[in-house]
Amino acid sequence: MPNFSYKALGRDGKEVRGVLQAESEAAAASRIRENYPILLSISQKKEKKRPDEGSLLEMEIGSRRIKTKKLAILCSQFALTLHSGMTVAHAMRMLADQNEDKRIRKILGAAAEEVAAGSTVASALEKYSDRFPLTFIETIRAGEQSGTLERSFDRLQKFYEKSYKTTEKIKGAMTYPLFVVAVAVVVLIIVMAKVIPTLADVFADLGGTLPLMTRMLIATSHFFAKWWLLMLAVLAFLKIGSQVYGNTPQERIEKAKIMLSLPLVGAINQMNGAAQFANTMSVLLAAGITINQAVDTTAKVMDNALLSEDVRSMREGIERGRSLVECLQGKNYFPPTMVDMCSVGEETGELEETLDNVADYYANEADYRIQRLLALLEPTMLVVLAIFAGIIVVSIYLPIFTMYDLM
Repeated sequence: MPNFSYKALGRDGKEVRGVLQAESEAAAASRIRENYPILLSISQKKEKKRPDEGSLLEMEIGSRRIKTKKLAILCSQFALTLHSGMTVAHAMRMLADQNEDKRIRKILGAAAEEVAAGSTVASALEKYSDRFPLTFIETIRAGEQSGTLERSFDRLQKFYEKSYKTTEKIKGAMTYPLFVVAVAVVVLIIVMAKVIPTLADVFADLGGTLPLMTRMLIATSHFFAKWWLLMLAVLAFLKIGSQVYGNTPQERIEKAKIMLSLPLVGAINQMNGAAQFANTMSVLLAAGITINQAVDTTAKVMDNALLSEDVRSMREGIERGRSLVECLQGKNYFPPTMVDMCSVGEETGELEETLDNVADYYANEADYRIQRLLALLEPTMLVVLAIFAGIIVVSIYLPIFTMYDLM
């Protein structure tokens, strides 16, 4: 999308300069007037080649998104520098000089120049929306408008730190089962490719008849040896097909519905969705964003497409005067307990704190369910692997016991 530079007057009468991305000049002007009543000028900026896109040696490999852990550290550094009384432009320059990540260093350096020239922090960083999450930009924008930018960075730091810890817990819990499966597959491949064919050749030379179980194992070995390329091609086709399916909104919603309805895993996905909704809403509301804008932004950052659509549909009801709880009622994939807790928060006027507690509750509950599922998965995997190992051992030793009769 093109970038538009603008000058406007804020509600306090001060002149503000900035840059934002929009589909057209009319869309840009509409967004600017939402924050600043008087628009003095607006013009489309010519696209410049970014410094990190200049040469092949400087091309980036992998995801363009800045990792959650780095975002948490960056927000913590911003909060500390701003609490000390340092200006935003000065803080950006200092953090740019100290940061080891070249992408963050370049972004902060360029943004510091724009902020020093009169741009807002959100507008300066919005040009890099492919690097930063939408929640990050909108929370900073709300913090600037309400004059609580330091608190916004504090909350963002806690938000991303919590997200990072949850992700690391899940990765850590999955490490051991995946390692066991990988070792079992390697052992099985070696046995099927080396041991079984050698054993078959020995019995062929002796002219004996192998037991049924051994013949079945040898047939399986020959099948894999002959058709392994075809099986890899089928797996690749299924993988590509699963990625291609889901490009349309309806297909994404169908896939999301399946993920929320799976046995055992579906409940965990629902809890993760509830935690993500509550966490994002808490951060946005605490930053001063109106509830309808917070709902709209939260819908855009939800990982599950079905939950995202449910949240997006709530904005219309809120703009008609309905409460958040009334809009949440009837959404089948949000836990009823979350709705009840939000109802208490609205009645007591402490919705932000309640949502923060809801996020912690469901994040911990999802983590507990994952740990319990893995606790069941590990012995199940061991039993299955023991059965396979037993079949292979028996298939190998049965003909060995009869080999002496052939010699």
